[in-house]
Amino acid sequence: MKTFELKPNQEYIELNKLLKLLGLVGTGGEANMRIVDGEVMVNGEQDTRKRRKLRSGDKVEFGGEEVEVL
Repeated sequence: MKTFELKPNQEYIELNKLLKLLGLVGTGGEANMRIVDGEVMVNGEQDTRKRRKLRSGDKVEFGGEEVEVL
């Protein structure tokens, strides 16, 4: 499982930005398409909100990868 640590002054990160930052997708547009197509799970449930705010403790599953936000 990968982890992504929020910066001390960062309350959340948007789902599409997380996928792009971690290199799980090539572009922000690809991230948006895959999210809308239902390919992403957040905390064990399918989530189609591109700008879902992920906070510490959230877990994302995509493309065989798991990421925990810290």
